[in-house]
Amino acid sequence: MDRPIPENAPGGDTSFFNNLPDPVTTAAELPRFKFELEASEGRQDRGSFGKQVTVDELPLAKGMAGVSMKLQPGVMREMHWHATAAEWAYVLEGRVRTTVVDPAGHSETNDFDPGDIWYFPRGHGHMLECLGDEPCHFILIFDNGYQSEFATFSLTDWMAQVPKAILAKSLGMSEEQLGEVAAGEVYFATGGHPPGNPAEPRQGTDPPGLTHRYRLASGEPTKVHPGGREWRADTSVFPISRTVTGVVFDLDAGAIRELHWHPNADEWHYLVSGEVKVTMFGSKGRYREELLSPGDVGYIPQGFGHSLENISKEVARIVIGLNSGTYQTMDLSQWIAGQSDDVLETNLGKSASELADFPKRDLFINDGR
Repeated sequence: MDRPIPENAPGGDTSFFNNLPDPVTTAAELPRFKFELEASEGRQDRGSFGKQVTVDELPLAKGMAGVSMKLQPGVMREMHWHATAAEWAYVLEGRVRTTVVDPAGHSETNDFDPGDIWYFPRGHGHMLECLGDEPCHFILIFDNGYQSEFATFSLTDWMAQVPKAILAKSLGMSEEQLGEVAAGEVYFATGGHPPGNPAEPRQGTDPPGLTHRYRLASGEPTKVHPGGREWRADTSVFPISRTVTGVVFDLDAGAIRELHWHPNADEWHYLVSGEVKVTMFGSKGRYREELLSPGDVGYIPQGFGHSLENISKEVARIVIGLNSGTYQTMDLSQWIAGQSDDVLETNLGKSASELADFPKRDLFINDGR
């Protein structure tokens, strides 16, 4: 028996169970798919900040939200959890220490350098803190476009709301032993510099079965192409990252990540350097281009054709998140190379001689030469 179709099911459902149109992406014109993240105000606190992009700032970004966060030395993004999203992160500058505790009580503390990534499954409690004497800066991606960084479930906010008697009893303490608690959410907690080597958890060492840390762009590229380099981490190499594939592209001046689409994921971009022209094709004659500058975010919905071209004179670095732990791509050159000449002759109206220079393999990145 067919399952009933729920009323008012949201567009953009990744299961595509109802195949309902999303009014944002099915309008007569494609919407803007760029947001100037670093130019936004966000939440500021004595040099530390959190700046976010969700569906409120970028309405078509239903599948992923993002945050740019900087922590000053001695500052901790306090202990917290995300109720409806997993967290993936890429370290841009400085060093970061994290501690995460999973539902089985396993605890893991890791130190991260630029180019490293972490992944915390939905609902796992964690904290983030700056290591050393220099600020740290990192990009967070959540696998839910409705996840607001400023609606995070924070330890101090929780403790401030619960009656003191309940809090003390829950922790197996007296109210006198508990003492004073925070009056509200701290968010950025300031203290001394953390020790050079992580201290042992109060319960003792009990690591999880899968690590939350992976060295992505600090190592050798996954693939080297004419015109660029790629670093990629999906569940095949980073098993805990079940809902996000992370990619870093370095595109040389003039190079293009060719026209392609992703059958199983939306794509979220953060531009670190260079100037990148992003194109998006949405069927029914709809096409749009956006120019990304450093600090900008781009977003491509699942299945929409797109490309990324470095139009600057320097190397462009792009941090990319896809909301699936399994990486899939369909490249235009790959699609054409998989056809016979007679199919292409009919489809494109080209003669055999005119097809001679069409691709016979997947180009992926092309340097334009």
